[in-house]
Amino acid sequence: MENEKSILNTGLRGVTIASTKISDVDGARGKLVYRGYQAKDLAGKISFEELVFLLLYERLPKDKELKQIDSDLKNERGIPPELLSALETRPRDALPMDILQAAISMLAHHDPDSREYSREAALRIALKLIAKIPTIVAAWERIRNNRKPVKPSPDLGHAANFLYMMTGEKPDDERTGFFDVCLVLHAEHSFNASTFAAREVASTKAHMYAATAAGVGSLSGALHGGANTRVMEMLLNIESAEKVDEYIENILNSGGVIMGLGHAVYQIDDPRALILAPMSKKMGERTGNLKWYELSKSLEHKAKEAFREKKGRDIYVNVDFYSASLYYYMGIPVDLFTPIFAISRIAGWAAHVIEEQFGGAADKPALYRPESDYIGDYCGAEECSFVPMDDR
Repeated sequence: MENEKSILNTGLRGVTIASTKISDVDGARGKLVYRGYQAKDLAGKISFEELVFLLLYERLPKDKELKQIDSDLKNERGIPPELLSALETRPRDALPMDILQAAISMLAHHDPDSREYSREAALRIALKLIAKIPTIVAAWERIRNNRKPVKPSPDLGHAANFLYMMTGEKPDDERTGFFDVCLVLHAEHSFNASTFAAREVASTKAHMYAATAAGVGSLSGALHGGANTRVMEMLLNIESAEKVDEYIENILNSGGVIMGLGHAVYQIDDPRALILAPMSKKMGERTGNLKWYELSKSLEHKAKEAFREKKGRDIYVNVDFYSASLYYYMGIPVDLFTPIFAISRIAGWAAHVIEEQFGGAADKPALYRPESDYIGDYCGAEECSFVPMDDR
């Protein structure tokens, strides 16, 4: 068309929309920073509970403070019996992320803090959500399999308690430690899609439950939190190392993507993947089945080589690539990979909601209201003239 307008679809890449003190992603150098600390320097050295304190209170806790936040989280793990009853009425084949998003919204009904707009109330809600989301995910996993939910254990830390509620068995220290590292590494990643969604809702002065539900909705998409699920589905589809070359060739010829390779920000290997890979190997050794780790390594190596040779460019591994096999080795159902992402990322979302609402000038968030480029061209003119029904 002569008057056809160009389509603008940047996905906001390269557009800076706000300042933050929470985290930074340096894609060129492969750095992920939480409040001044590189994530790789914290993984395995601090617990998820410590990271929660760092993200919410802007510094690492002292011993007494860590014990207090651990106690606060344990005290908030229970979910209302009405919510459990509601979960019992859901179709057993409902998508876990849809269940989680609905459950988070229902939590607001039971919390008077949702009616108070203050930093203190937001911090209280943050701890409640961090504590309760694992309980919801574990409860749904059992309910949909016609098993009774397991009550939270006051004797277990955050990571161990989730694994216990999901399986009914207390995990050993190594499995707990690996899962704790996963929670630390997935907790925050600057202005990704779900964090942006949460902050946009928070900018309206909506409560944290609403902002978190929006974050969960964004995370449910296959291009965001669903990536590690698709990585595992890809590995199960390839099945053996002998089929890797054929799979890569088909992807290159079809113009498709290899899940877990490539990232919107990182221009070298994701630093989190470098930590998760040896953990996947260790869990494979524990289970006596290195197949999924070795298949992942083979796919990574050959895909990088093929892209360099045939596409003339490098491609890099991201966090989803090895978290998939690691979770699978842990016995976590594939469709729970993304809800587990939310179990961790709620710490980052909460910090961003608080920063969005109470970190600006005079505690007044700027309501997000981007512009758009209207390209409608329906009547061959700038505007259409209304035509009555009888004349159409």
